[in-house]
Amino acid sequence: MNRRLWHGKLKRLDLSVLGKESICMHGKTAGCVLMLACCVPVWVQAAPDTGEVKAKIARKIWQNECAGTIRGLVSWNRGEAFPSLGIGHFIWFPAGVTERFEESFPAFIQFCRRKGIRVPEWFSGAAPWRTRKEFETADVRGGLPERMRRWLSSPAALQMQADFIIARSVAALERIKGQSRRPEEMAARYYAVASVPNGMYALIDYVNFKGEGTNPAEQYRGIGWGLRQVLEEMRPVSPGQPAAVEFAEAAKRVLQRRVDNSPPGRGEARWLAGWRNRCDSYKRNL
Repeated sequence: MNRRLWHGKLKRLDLSVLGKESICMHGKTAGCVLMLACCVPVWVQAAPDTGEVKAKIARKIWQNECAGTIRGLVSWNRGEAFPSLGIGHFIWFPAGVTERFEESFPAFIQFCRRKGIRVPEWFSGAAPWRTRKEFETADVRGGLPERMRRWLSSPAALQMQADFIIARSVAALERIKGQSRRPEEMAARYYAVASVPNGMYALIDYVNFKGEGTNPAEQYRGIGWGLRQVLEEMRPVSPGQPAAVEFAEAAKRVLQRRVDNSPPGRGEARWLAGWRNRCDSYKRNL
Protein backbone atom coordinates (compact mmCIF):
# COMPACT_ATOMS: atom_id res chain seq x y z
CA MET A 1 0.00 0.00 0.00
CA ASN A 2 1.51 3.33 -0.99
CA ARG A 3 2.18 6.23 1.35
CA ARG A 4 -0.51 8.46 -0.15
CA LEU A 5 -3.23 5.89 0.52
CA TRP A 6 -1.96 5.27 4.05
CA HIS A 7 -1.87 9.01 4.71
CA GLY A 8 -5.52 9.20 3.69
CA LYS A 9 -6.37 6.35 6.07
CA LEU A 10 -4.42 7.99 8.89
CA LYS A 11 -6.39 11.20 8.58
CA ARG A 12 -9.76 9.41 8.83
CA LEU A 13 -10.57 8.58 12.43
CA ASP A 14 -14.05 7.59 13.55
CA LEU A 15 -14.31 8.37 17.25
CA SER A 16 -18.05 7.76 17.42
CA VAL A 17 -17.41 4.51 19.27
CA LEU A 18 -15.84 6.44 22.13
CA GLY A 19 -19.13 7.62 23.54
CA LYS A 20 -19.44 10.63 25.84
CA GLU A 21 -18.63 10.27 29.51
CA SER A 22 -17.95 6.53 29.38
CA ILE A 23 -14.42 6.73 27.93
CA CYS A 24 -12.05 9.28 29.30
CA MET A 25 -8.40 8.51 28.91
CA HIS A 26 -3.89 11.47 30.58
CA GLY A 27 11.57 22.95 18.83
CA LYS A 28 9.26 19.93 17.42
CA THR A 29 6.76 21.49 15.10
CA ALA A 30 3.33 20.27 14.08
CA GLY A 31 4.48 20.69 10.49
CA CYS A 32 7.14 18.01 10.99
CA VAL A 33 4.52 15.75 12.55
CA LEU A 34 2.23 16.19 9.56
CA MET A 35 4.96 15.37 7.04
CA LEU A 36 5.92 12.19 8.84
CA ALA A 37 2.39 10.93 9.44
CA CYS A 38 2.42 8.82 6.26
CA CYS A 39 5.52 6.73 6.93
CA VAL A 40 4.10 3.58 8.55
CA PRO A 41 2.80 1.22 5.82
CA VAL A 42 3.47 -1.84 8.00
CA TRP A 43 0.66 -0.73 10.30
CA VAL A 44 -1.84 -1.10 7.48
CA GLN A 45 -0.90 -4.76 7.07
CA ALA A 46 -1.52 -5.35 10.75
CA ALA A 47 -4.77 -3.36 10.87
CA PRO A 48 -6.83 -3.29 7.68
CA ASP A 49 -9.64 -1.53 9.52
CA THR A 50 -7.40 1.36 10.46
CA GLY A 51 -10.15 3.69 11.69
CA GLU A 52 -11.45 1.13 14.17
CA VAL A 53 -7.99 0.35 15.49
CA LYS A 54 -7.12 4.02 15.88
CA ALA A 55 -10.37 4.62 17.76
CA LYS A 56 -9.54 1.80 20.17
CA ILE A 57 -6.05 3.19 20.71
CA ALA A 58 -7.43 6.66 21.38
CA ARG A 59 -9.96 5.22 23.84
CA LYS A 60 -7.25 3.36 25.76
CA ILE A 61 -5.04 6.44 25.97
CA TRP A 62 -7.99 8.53 27.15
CA GLN A 63 -8.73 5.92 29.81
CA ASN A 64 -5.08 5.84 30.86
CA GLU A 65 -4.84 9.59 31.29
CA CYS A 66 -8.24 10.81 32.45
CA ALA A 67 -9.71 7.90 34.43
CA GLY A 68 -13.08 7.92 32.69
CA THR A 69 -14.49 11.45 32.81
CA ILE A 70 -14.61 14.48 30.55
CA ARG A 71 -13.58 16.46 33.62
CA GLY A 72 -10.13 14.93 33.28
CA LEU A 73 -9.63 16.70 29.94
CA VAL A 74 -8.45 19.79 31.85
CA SER A 75 -6.70 19.12 35.15
CA TRP A 76 -3.78 20.15 37.32
CA ASN A 77 -2.18 17.31 39.26
CA ARG A 78 -0.98 17.82 42.78
CA GLY A 79 2.77 18.37 42.93
CA GLU A 80 3.05 19.62 39.34
CA ALA A 81 3.77 23.17 38.18
CA PHE A 82 1.49 23.05 35.13
CA PRO A 83 -1.95 21.91 33.96
CA SER A 84 -2.51 18.96 31.62
CA LEU A 85 -5.10 19.03 28.84
CA GLY A 86 -6.75 16.64 26.40
CA ILE A 87 -7.02 12.86 26.12
CA GLY A 88 -3.24 12.69 26.15
CA HIS A 89 -2.81 15.09 29.08
CA PHE A 90 -0.66 17.43 27.01
CA ILE A 91 1.48 19.65 29.23
CA TRP A 92 0.88 23.44 29.13
CA PHE A 93 3.28 25.69 31.04
CA PRO A 94 2.19 28.92 32.78
CA ALA A 95 4.26 31.99 31.95
CA GLY A 96 7.72 31.80 33.51
CA VAL A 97 7.61 28.07 34.23
CA THR A 98 10.37 25.86 32.85
CA GLU A 99 10.55 22.12 33.47
CA ARG A 100 12.64 19.20 32.24
CA PHE A 101 9.47 17.74 30.69
CA GLU A 102 8.47 18.57 27.12
CA GLU A 103 5.58 21.02 26.73
CA SER A 104 3.20 19.45 24.20
CA PHE A 105 -0.08 21.37 24.34
CA PRO A 106 1.09 24.36 22.22
CA ALA A 107 2.28 21.88 19.56
CA PHE A 108 -1.19 20.28 19.59
CA ILE A 109 -2.83 23.69 19.07
CA GLN A 110 -0.44 24.41 16.18
CA PHE A 111 -1.31 20.99 14.71
CA CYS A 112 -5.04 21.86 14.84
CA ARG A 113 -4.54 25.20 13.15
CA ARG A 114 -2.45 23.67 10.40
CA LYS A 115 -5.29 21.24 9.78
CA GLY A 116 -7.78 24.11 9.48
CA ILE A 117 -9.52 23.60 12.84
CA ARG A 118 -10.79 26.77 14.53
CA VAL A 119 -9.27 26.98 17.99
CA PRO A 120 -10.58 29.31 20.75
CA GLU A 121 -8.28 32.18 21.67
CA TRP A 122 -8.14 30.84 25.25
CA PHE A 123 -5.53 28.37 24.05
CA SER A 124 -3.09 30.99 22.74
CA GLY A 125 0.09 31.76 24.64
CA ALA A 126 0.92 30.43 28.10
CA ALA A 127 -1.51 28.65 30.41
CA PRO A 128 -3.89 31.22 31.94
CA TRP A 129 -3.33 30.12 35.57
CA ARG A 130 -0.05 30.66 37.37
CA THR A 131 -0.64 28.12 40.16
CA ARG A 132 -2.77 25.08 40.93
CA LYS A 133 -4.68 27.18 43.47
CA GLU A 134 -5.58 29.71 40.76
CA PHE A 135 -6.73 26.86 38.55
CA GLU A 136 -8.93 25.38 41.28
CA THR A 137 -10.49 28.78 41.94
CA ALA A 138 -11.36 29.13 38.25
CA ASP A 139 -12.65 25.55 37.97
CA VAL A 140 -16.31 26.29 38.70
CA ARG A 141 -19.50 25.85 36.72
CA GLY A 142 -19.23 27.97 33.58
CA GLY A 143 -15.58 28.78 34.28
CA LEU A 144 -12.78 28.68 31.75
CA PRO A 145 -11.72 25.08 32.53
CA GLU A 146 -15.26 23.88 31.89
CA ARG A 147 -15.42 25.73 28.56
CA MET A 148 -12.08 24.25 27.59
CA ARG A 149 -13.38 20.74 28.38
CA ARG A 150 -16.41 21.37 26.20
CA TRP A 151 -14.20 22.24 23.22
CA LEU A 152 -11.73 19.40 23.85
CA SER A 153 -14.58 16.86 23.98
CA SER A 154 -16.10 17.98 20.66
CA PRO A 155 -15.85 15.41 17.81
CA ALA A 156 -13.44 17.53 15.76
CA ALA A 157 -11.13 18.17 18.73
CA LEU A 158 -11.19 14.50 19.75
CA GLN A 159 -10.15 13.48 16.25
CA MET A 160 -7.33 16.02 16.24
CA GLN A 161 -6.06 14.80 19.61
CA ALA A 162 -5.98 11.19 18.45
CA ASP A 163 -4.26 12.06 15.17
CA PHE A 164 -1.74 14.27 16.97
CA ILE A 165 -0.80 11.50 19.40
CA ILE A 166 -0.39 8.98 16.58
CA ALA A 167 1.66 11.38 14.46
CA ARG A 168 3.97 12.19 17.39
CA SER A 169 4.95 8.53 17.61
CA VAL A 170 5.81 8.39 13.92
CA ALA A 171 7.81 11.61 14.13
CA ALA A 172 9.63 10.26 17.18
CA LEU A 173 11.06 7.35 15.20
CA GLU A 174 12.72 9.68 12.71
CA ARG A 175 14.36 11.67 15.52
CA ILE A 176 15.45 8.50 17.31
CA LYS A 177 17.08 7.23 14.13
CA GLY A 178 18.81 10.59 13.71
CA GLN A 179 20.38 10.33 17.18
CA SER A 180 21.15 6.62 17.28
CA ARG A 181 24.36 4.91 16.21
CA ARG A 182 22.12 2.00 15.15
CA PRO A 183 19.29 3.70 13.22
CA GLU A 184 18.29 0.65 11.19
CA GLU A 185 18.16 -1.51 14.29
CA MET A 186 15.97 1.05 16.03
CA ALA A 187 13.61 1.12 13.04
CA ALA A 188 13.50 -2.68 12.87
CA ARG A 189 12.54 -2.93 16.54
CA TYR A 190 9.92 -0.22 16.16
CA TYR A 191 8.27 -1.95 13.20
CA ALA A 192 8.51 -5.37 14.87
CA VAL A 193 6.39 -3.98 17.71
CA ALA A 194 4.09 -2.11 15.32
CA SER A 195 3.17 -5.24 13.36
CA VAL A 196 0.31 -6.06 15.77
CA PRO A 197 -2.44 -3.66 16.92
CA ASN A 198 -1.52 -3.78 20.62
CA GLY A 199 2.06 -3.05 19.57
CA MET A 200 0.85 0.05 17.70
CA TYR A 201 -0.94 1.10 20.87
CA ALA A 202 2.25 0.56 22.90
CA LEU A 203 4.36 2.76 20.63
CA ILE A 204 1.74 5.50 20.42
CA ASP A 205 0.89 5.49 24.11
CA TYR A 206 4.47 5.38 25.35
CA VAL A 207 5.53 8.49 23.44
CA ASN A 208 2.51 10.30 24.86
CA PHE A 209 3.19 8.81 28.32
CA LYS A 210 6.95 9.27 28.72
CA GLY A 211 8.18 11.06 25.62
CA GLU A 212 10.56 10.29 22.79
CA GLY A 213 13.74 10.00 24.82
CA THR A 214 15.50 12.42 22.47
CA ASN A 215 15.45 15.50 24.71
CA PRO A 216 18.62 15.77 26.84
CA ALA A 217 16.67 17.77 29.41
CA GLU A 218 14.45 14.74 30.10
CA GLN A 219 17.06 12.72 31.96
CA TYR A 220 18.12 11.84 35.49
CA ARG A 221 21.88 11.33 35.97
CA GLY A 222 22.32 11.49 32.22
CA ILE A 223 19.85 8.66 31.50
CA GLY A 224 16.47 9.14 29.80
CA TRP A 225 13.27 7.12 29.95
CA GLY A 226 11.51 7.71 26.63
CA LEU A 227 10.79 5.61 23.56
CA ARG A 228 14.41 5.68 22.44
CA GLN A 229 15.59 4.15 25.71
CA VAL A 230 12.92 1.44 25.55
CA LEU A 231 13.87 0.46 22.00
CA GLU A 232 17.53 0.34 23.03
CA GLU A 233 16.62 -1.79 26.07
CA MET A 234 14.68 -4.41 24.08
CA ARG A 235 16.14 -7.90 23.80
CA PRO A 236 16.08 -9.80 20.47
CA VAL A 237 12.65 -11.35 19.79
CA SER A 238 10.46 -12.20 16.82
CA PRO A 239 8.20 -9.50 15.30
CA GLY A 240 4.56 -9.31 16.33
CA GLN A 241 3.23 -10.32 19.74
CA PRO A 242 6.64 -11.40 21.12
CA ALA A 243 7.99 -7.94 20.25
CA ALA A 244 5.01 -6.23 21.90
CA VAL A 245 5.56 -8.26 25.09
CA GLU A 246 9.28 -7.49 25.10
CA PHE A 247 8.55 -3.79 24.55
CA ALA A 248 6.34 -3.84 27.67
CA GLU A 249 9.03 -5.56 29.72
CA ALA A 250 11.75 -3.22 28.43
CA ALA A 251 9.58 -0.21 29.30
CA LYS A 252 9.20 -1.47 32.87
CA ARG A 253 12.98 -1.85 33.19
CA VAL A 254 13.51 1.67 31.83
CA LEU A 255 10.95 3.14 34.23
CA GLN A 256 12.47 1.30 37.20
CA ARG A 257 15.80 2.86 36.24
CA ARG A 258 14.14 6.29 36.08
CA VAL A 259 12.79 5.89 39.61
CA ASP A 260 16.16 4.66 40.88
CA ASN A 261 17.88 7.74 39.38
CA SER A 262 15.22 10.30 40.33
CA PRO A 263 15.77 12.94 43.02
CA PRO A 264 14.51 11.47 46.32
CA GLY A 265 12.40 14.52 47.00
CA ARG A 266 10.17 13.78 44.00
CA GLY A 267 8.97 10.52 45.52
CA GLU A 268 8.58 8.87 42.13
CA ALA A 269 8.45 5.38 43.60
CA ARG A 270 4.79 5.99 44.47
CA TRP A 271 3.94 6.04 40.75
CA LEU A 272 5.84 2.93 39.74
CA ALA A 273 3.08 0.38 40.31
CA GLY A 274 0.70 2.34 38.08
CA TRP A 275 3.37 2.77 35.42
CA ARG A 276 4.04 -0.97 35.42
CA ASN A 277 0.34 -1.74 35.08
CA ARG A 278 0.15 0.61 32.12
CA CYS A 279 3.09 -1.13 30.45
CA ASP A 280 1.46 -4.52 31.05
CA SER A 281 -1.56 -3.29 29.04
CA TYR A 282 0.72 -3.28 25.98
CA LYS A 283 0.80 -7.09 26.06
CA ARG A 284 -2.96 -7.53 25.69
CA ASN A 285 -5.04 -7.46 22.54
CA LEU A 286 -6.97 -4.25 21.90
